[in-house]
Amino acid sequence: MKTRDVIYLQGIGMLHFRENPADVKKAYPFAAVAKMEGIHFFYFSFNNVDFDNMKIDGWMYEEGKWIQKQVDFPAVVINSCNPKTEIQTKILKNLKKYAILTSFPVGNKMKVYKKVKKAKVFASYLIPSTTLHKPEELISFLKNQPRAVIKPLSGNHGKKVFFIEKTEQQYKVTEEFNTMYMNEKELNRYFQPIITGQKFLMQPFIECKTKNGLTYDFRLHVQKNGEGKWEINLIYPRISGNAKMISNISSGGYRGELASFLKDEFGEESKKVKESLEVFALTFSAHFDTLYENSFDELGIDVGMDANQRLWMFEVNWRPGSKNREFEVAKRLIPYCKYLINKNWKTII
Repeated sequence: MKTRDVIYLQGIGMLHFRENPADVKKAYPFAAVAKMEGIHFFYFSFNNVDFDNMKIDGWMYEEGKWIQKQVDFPAVVINSCNPKTEIQTKILKNLKKYAILTSFPVGNKMKVYKKVKKAKVFASYLIPSTTLHKPEELISFLKNQPRAVIKPLSGNHGKKVFFIEKTEQQYKVTEEFNTMYMNEKELNRYFQPIITGQKFLMQPFIECKTKNGLTYDFRLHVQKNGEGKWEINLIYPRISGNAKMISNISSGGYRGELASFLKDEFGEESKKVKESLEVFALTFSAHFDTLYENSFDELGIDVGMDANQRLWMFEVNWRPGSKNREFEVAKRLIPYCKYLINKNWKTII
């Protein structure tokens, strides 16, 4: 038997904290696509790994149902979730010694900001950002900026995002549906415990609104394909479904359809806007990949477009959501796993 065949028999393992694959929506699409691609696939949880015997009690999808079987360690692990405990963290760390992982964290918003800024190539798309240490810095910031936004350094699904605007006499503070008016002392007193309890980023506010006055941004979902190259899974607008100033879907926004949205908002310019989003999605992803030690399998890049059609980068996510698009993700991820196996095999040979 060829060395390559042995590696393929090891195949792909999907790691998740849930014990049963029937409880994980992505598991079946991954198994189905793996079967179409002719590669061994199984699901396993942290508790199923036996390092002493180098075996895993995995789940395989056969004849319409999940069956538990003991299998060898996979060549590639789709680490589709974060460890929940110290023990799980240790298990994942040990697995990295024997298998290739597909996903790696990008770090918090400030780490991403600093990396992109230092590399310069895409620095013009960045919103000037600083870490907020005390309320006085916010007050000083608002002397030169009419409006500011502060948001948690680490992803928070649109929660705890504050918009602050300086009026003639007061400060207008908006969080979700709540709007408050404060003087300088009240602003200090309000934000002191918030900033002390969690790390925040401070930026000038970039307005990105539809003709109807709804806040929106674009999610650029990109993935590596079977050749290890970036391609677009989907680009879609995320629109606030109400008067809120954030468009995050988990915070009440909704996903729009790109073609009709661009036609409604940009008319004859829609084709140009679509092309600029596509070019940015692919060129930025390829560049961003070079800034880290480990390569990424997929990214969710959030961008806004101001009144002058200038693109601004809001955030980069390393595990973007793909609700109801699990097969679309699998159709790229499984071939990418095969690419990683081939690449690793060539390195070994």
